[in-house]
Amino acid sequence: GHTTGPSLNNDKLYKFAYSAEVYVDQAKASLQKSAGYRISSGVDVNLLWRNPDNDDDQLIKITIRDVQVENVNDRPAAKNIFKGKSTEKIIGKEYLQALQRPIVLELVRGKVKTFYSYQNEPGFTQNIKRGLASLFQLQLHSGAAHEVDISGKCNTTYHVRQDQVTKIKALDSCEIEKQGFNSHNRILDATTKATSATIYVLEDSFIKSIKAEENYVMLLNSRRRSGAKIVSKQRLELKSVQAGPGLIAGKQVASVVKTVDSSYVSVPLVAETVKSECKKCPSLSEHWKSIREHLQPEKLSKAEAAKSFLSFIQNIRKATKEEILQIIRSENKELLPQIVDAVTSAQTPESLEAVLEFLDFKDASSSILQERFLYACGFASHPSEMLLKSLTAKFKGDIANEEIRETLVIVMGALIRKLCDREGCKLPAVVEAKRLILNRLEKAKKDDNVRMYLLALKNALLPEAIPLLLKYAESEEGPVSNVAATALQRYDPSFLTKEVRETMNRIYHQNRKVHEKTVRTTAAAIILNSNPSHMEVKNILLSIGELPLEMNKYMLAMIQDILHFEMPSSKTVRQVLKDMRAHNYDRFSKMGSSSAYSGYITRGPDVSSTYSLDILYSGSGILRRSNMNIRIFDRNAELHASQVVIEAQGLESIIAATPDEGEENLDSFAGMSAILFDVQLRPVTFFQGYGDLMSKMFSATGDPINVVKGLLLLTDYLQEIQLQSGPRASMEFLGGLAIDISGGMEFSLWYRESKTNVKNRVAVFIAGNTEVDSFFVKTGMETTLEVETALDFISTVQFSQYPFLVCMQMDRVESPFRRHVTKYESLPSGRRYTARRGKAELLAGNEYPLHQENSNMCRKVFGATSDSSSNWF
Repeated sequence: GHTTGPSLNNDKLYKFAYSAEVYVDQAKASLQKSAGYRISSGVDVNLLWRNPDNDDDQLIKITIRDVQVENVNDRPAAKNIFKGKSTEKIIGKEYLQALQRPIVLELVRGKVKTFYSYQNEPGFTQNIKRGLASLFQLQLHSGAAHEVDISGKCNTTYHVRQDQVTKIKALDSCEIEKQGFNSHNRILDATTKATSATIYVLEDSFIKSIKAEENYVMLLNSRRRSGAKIVSKQRLELKSVQAGPGLIAGKQVASVVKTVDSSYVSVPLVAETVKSECKKCPSLSEHWKSIREHLQPEKLSKAEAAKSFLSFIQNIRKATKEEILQIIRSENKELLPQIVDAVTSAQTPESLEAVLEFLDFKDASSSILQERFLYACGFASHPSEMLLKSLTAKFKGDIANEEIRETLVIVMGALIRKLCDREGCKLPAVVEAKRLILNRLEKAKKDDNVRMYLLALKNALLPEAIPLLLKYAESEEGPVSNVAATALQRYDPSFLTKEVRETMNRIYHQNRKVHEKTVRTTAAAIILNSNPSHMEVKNILLSIGELPLEMNKYMLAMIQDILHFEMPSSKTVRQVLKDMRAHNYDRFSKMGSSSAYSGYITRGPDVSSTYSLDILYSGSGILRRSNMNIRIFDRNAELHASQVVIEAQGLESIIAATPDEGEENLDSFAGMSAILFDVQLRPVTFFQGYGDLMSKMFSATGDPINVVKGLLLLTDYLQEIQLQSGPRASMEFLGGLAIDISGGMEFSLWYRESKTNVKNRVAVFIAGNTEVDSFFVKTGMETTLEVETALDFISTVQFSQYPFLVCMQMDRVESPFRRHVTKYESLPSGRRYTARRGKAELLAGNEYPLHQENSNMCRKVFGATSDSSSNWF
């Protein structure tokens, strides 16, 4: 009884029954219908040597025999892939022989000090033996320990009660070479939880039985019902104790081991990484031929396009640079943009090298492909330092197209932010890119260049850029000051210091100079969104009534929206409104058509999504800015899914109206700017200058201008797992989005009417695959979710009278939603069992109820315009 680990008796052979089971299923399912398999065998254990100077230093020999492979759940013969096959046939003669070759362990105080096996044994069988050997490691007193076993070096806790020992292993603490990655934003990501417990029952100072169980559960954060689990169970039970071979005499462990078998070598107990080769997988070009039809431009808003995009990425990740280049170079120009999307989204060193070798930034004719490449970089789920380094090098080189140069630096900003979010702010490539953008901004003379670097900062959100943004917001004109202000609006309120709020107050109240309405309203939004003081809110409310016509109405709408939607500052606003000087009929009855409104698109148990829509007009009834935002959030994170801003200025001269104060000298301009999944895109100009406006007006077809079209990889989660019973497992979720956003602005002087239309057509496909791979059998589960939908936003303005009529409509069409779950077991020979379940439903369309005032106005507009709608320019 003086040992601190289990002790074997001399000259005895302990005969155990061993089984290792694997189950794969949906997260909440019971294990009765799971896919999986069981390996069972006999295990013989005997003592070879005990250190004469230390009873607690023992050498034991473990031999696996009579191996069987079977289903983990009862199956009819027709569905049993192992039926009629001998173990030798299933595992293979060579592997079976290797598996049944004995191993030797040196146990010191119950811990495995050395694991002896054969040098060139296949990794798969070696791992199964490691899984069995790790079970023999235990301590006989309660407490915590760092232990090395098949799972790596892990924090382990023991609880001992009489003859029962419970071992809890904290799997997230295990130090082992981890493979995999996750998405940049938590909402788009998946979460894995892992547990491991082993219960030992002892008898006569040695093991009577062991039960071990390990669980991995993976959930998609945006839809926690879509999850998967892997359960791995091991059992070892003592069946009999017989007379066995005697001990080997000797002082040194090494010489004793050599006596047993001179081929034995010491091998690490931590699992080695192994992957089975795919024998019948198609090559990259074969796979491409099978999906290329679904990636034609006209099919890009279909779920099948997103599905093909994901499977293409998976295959590109296994391909060489040459294989990738072969496809890029042989394809036609309709399909090339989609190929560039996929190759860039694959994010392997080979795919990056291939696409950079193919694209020539000195050639202006391939600018569409360059833009698609850059946006795919901006949306990268786990960008590397190498990617940012490559883009910085391109930016310093020659670029034929000025718009591509602008997009490039804007995307560098997005990559800086993503790398900084992953503790990469001090990486040399990030430091260099930050310095480049900040230095060039300081030196930029032309407004266009200044705007370009400000847009990069709007993506990078560097704390050190805030003083610069304040300078440009307050001291510059028009577009420059507008971009700087909207960049500040994107920072987390915790960064918006007293200094920021003071500057925003000066801009809003025009203490130093006159500012445009768009900049002033952005400044007000920043103040109201960053924990404003009582005085700040009061000053904003007191200003209503003194502002230009439409701005009064806009600010009122903003305040009412804060109250209606219970935003963080609503408490302070309510307190201020108790004061009759701030809250009176004169102030709250201002006329106008501008508006601001927020509401829910969906409210779910996991994530909710909101829309906010605000529209600001000039006093003469022409649109100044319309801003549509969609945000998705859960309890811990937020994602700015999309923003579409349409801006116009200087259009009063067309309808012979008087411009507002401070806007007399503005050049005619209309354009659109978008944010997609937290990335600011390069703004698009509809027209610039009076001449351009007139030529476009007389040739306008009202056809929408495409703003974003392409394929995005949203969810990109992969975790490779080493199961403690020996096999490798992987849990993967990929989510793809096929998107087509277009916007247009029509104008009829004859009917004094204008219309803006933003169409968002999207298809989402999410594929989850959880698989356990033991070289001779694979088992797993595939989950798919797909939805196609379209969201249209139309605003119609009639400016033949004042206040002019504005009608806004936001509609979502009915959307097909499908989900499938497929469980499978397969042998390398091709024999396969699958069980598939699916569900399809139609999600009803919806016209979103904006505020009541809007509904009243739409009745007037559509009552009055039934005769005029067909005669557009």
